[in-house]
Amino acid sequence: MILSAEHVVTPEGVLTDAEIVVDGDRIAAIRPTSNPEPGWLVPGFIDTHCHGGAGFDFGDDPEPGLAYHRRGGTTSLFASLVTTSVDRLLTQIRSLVPLVQAGELAGIHLEGPFLSEARCGAHDPGLLIDPTDEVVAEILAAGQGCITMVTMDPVRANAAAATRTFREAGVQVAFGHSDADLDQTRAGIDAGMQVVTHLFNAMRSIHHREPGPVPLLLNDPRVAGLEVICDGFHLNLEVVTMAARAAGSDRILLITDAVGAAGMPDGPFQLGGLPANITDGKVRLVKDDGSFGSIAGSTLTMAQAFANVASVLPLETVVRMAASNPARVHGLSDVGELAVGKFADLCRVDPTGQLLAVHRHGEEIPLS
Repeated sequence: MILSAEHVVTPEGVLTDAEIVVDGDRIAAIRPTSNPEPGWLVPGFIDTHCHGGAGFDFGDDPEPGLAYHRRGGTTSLFASLVTTSVDRLLTQIRSLVPLVQAGELAGIHLEGPFLSEARCGAHDPGLLIDPTDEVVAEILAAGQGCITMVTMDPVRANAAAATRTFREAGVQVAFGHSDADLDQTRAGIDAGMQVVTHLFNAMRSIHHREPGPVPLLLNDPRVAGLEVICDGFHLNLEVVTMAARAAGSDRILLITDAVGAAGMPDGPFQLGGLPANITDGKVRLVKDDGSFGSIAGSTLTMAQAFANVASVLPLETVVRMAASNPARVHGLSDVGELAVGKFADLCRVDPTGQLLAVHRHGEEIPLS
């Protein structure tokens, strides 16, 4: 199979009038062509923080959400699990391990239960716990090497030791859902936290006398990946631009943080057993009095996130944020770039970043 485009984004730069030769599931060659198809060919998107879609969370039924997000340009995906009881979490992890081993998922992300009650967002505060040595060992055993990231509040008891244990096992630990101040954030980074779960969201805001975590997370080069949710609701796009310029675009990771509500119509929805509501594509928890509470994930696809950010940053910069950066940060060696020998995972987009086609492992994914 040969795929061509007016622009092809490669690690060496943007090629004009080029074609990609696909042999099986891999890229066999990239070469010039005199008759390119319209648009841009870019690496398939990598979403390292996604809870589900099409009505189902990954902890309950991964197949509908996985298919939904592939149609949205995501060719590599981490299945994120929300806070629940330890026993149920271990069961969910075990159910996802075969999909990681088969290559259908790129990994498992635990967004909890080691979070701050003060910044728990849509996580059940009654189920949040400290990362004891025993629980960490149970999680690693259940994961069989398939857990790629754990979000943790560095203020929780035993957080530093747990971070070191996870890192020794090859698991990234992400700072997130934390009320940590500047010094407590630095302690988390010192312990080995190299990723940030949805920067700005579920953490202290910047203040000029009490800066909180954000300035340090932006400035410290040990923090390799800073997740941003680019639906225009969680973060204004001017804030995304600011973060990319402050930290450098090579450290920004586009994510969806999508929940099972992604792809569903407006109305009531259950999120991890908690009542929620979808209004104009925005998901919020519903309080006992019927009013809306915390933002509860998103209904975003990576295609939408890519196009949103492409409206404020150069398209080749957004490619790094949506593909090559997450691949590098999480050690995904076969994806994230259009290069010979890599998987033939790619998206065709128009000059504004709108998704036109998706190929995963050389096979085209119907968009509808």
